[in-house]
Amino acid sequence: MVGLGNPGERYARTRHNVGFEVATRLAERWQLPKVKKRYAGLYTDGRISPGAPRVAVLMPQTFMNEAGRSAGPARGALGVALDRMVVIHDEIDLPFGDVRTRLGGGLAGHNGLKSLKRELGGADFHRIRVGVGRPGSTDPEIVSAHVLGRFAEPREQVAALVEDAAAATELLLAPAPSEL
Repeated sequence: MVGLGNPGERYARTRHNVGFEVATRLAERWQLPKVKKRYAGLYTDGRISPGAPRVAVLMPQTFMNEAGRSAGPARGALGVALDRMVVIHDEIDLPFGDVRTRLGGGLAGHNGLKSLKRELGGADFHRIRVGVGRPGSTDPEIVSAHVLGRFAEPREQVAALVEDAAAATELLLAPAPSEL
């Protein structure tokens, strides 16, 4: 699992870092070990529950547009099939509060996803798309300021969004009945 964001306090709690927030929440919920620096990111792994398959959580500490430089080597070292990768990211094409999952698909101009496609060897990975809303303009500077800005929504609504995205991730990771 790869939570997308930008490193550093400057970007903490911004729309673009919602992937980090969800990944952090899941690692806490699953009581995974403290993150360590590995694969040019913050990394932890363990079992979601006793007897469950192992899960790895990576938060690249490269900037968003270079996230693949972290995720690519991690995928290679861990031997994870592309369709077993789950990427959690902000999505301006979804209204704030919407969370959707998909396998593969277009990249919609998301530079983090472009980097992942390039370094992972394809775009056929699972995505947890976390709706952060779109500003009222398509001007690239306004869009950039929007995603790099902190949430304007009340803290409780942002917390609910993170919880909803975490729940969607857990649902995606749940074994199919045939795997039980």
